[in-house]
Amino acid sequence: MIELAVFDIAGTTVEERNTVYVALEEAVVAAGGAPSKDDIQRWMGADKREAITAMLTESTGRVPSADVVDAGLADFRARLTAAYAATPPVPLPGVPEAIASLRAAGAKVALTTGFDREVVDALLKTVGWDETVIDAVVCVDDVPAGRPAPYMIFRAMERTGVRDVRKVLVAGDTARDLEAGTNAGAAYVVGVLTGGYTAADLGRVRHTHLLPSVANIPALLGV
Repeated sequence: MIELAVFDIAGTTVEERNTVYVALEEAVVAAGGAPSKDDIQRWMGADKREAITAMLTESTGRVPSADVVDAGLADFRARLTAAYAATPPVPLPGVPEAIASLRAAGAKVALTTGFDREVVDALLKTVGWDETVIDAVVCVDDVPAGRPAPYMIFRAMERTGVRDVRKVLVAGDTARDLEAGTNAGAAYVVGVLTGGYTAADLGRVRHTHLLPSVANIPALLGV
């Protein structure tokens, strides 16, 4: 049995209808970029500051100034906040029950995300998840680098007191989620098909399992 399950948020545990990627694309365009759909997909799950910087650089051929990136990030947050207010995010079907099952079996559950703390706190408040539901929440601004670096997973282990990465399961809906899990050395690296990637997309990235949803993880583990 695992000791810790580390789940991504948007598209993995929470249904937010790809709002984050619409807001990201709109913010990059407003800042002068011209990202393609492939560009947006490539940066799914990443630190949003890093994503904005990279897409503006790729579009314009020059590295944007810190002020331009800061403005783009603020614009992204504003667009995302407005979209969430209009259509609030909700837990994906079966996910609350899966989390409860894992915790009842003795595992800790942590969430990691490419969002910063300001965005995450508002999102989780809307969903109604707090420390009675989740054992730890690690944001991209809690670590030196976001996915595919494994640091958020290690920070989740630190916060939940788990020392053996061979007792950790990582699940997410993007290639970067799987890459981070593999880089961490997690025993289970699970791709779920509730986000923007298809089974073929995720299948090209190193993983241990592909599942329809986080809701299927208790059955995978026999709990």
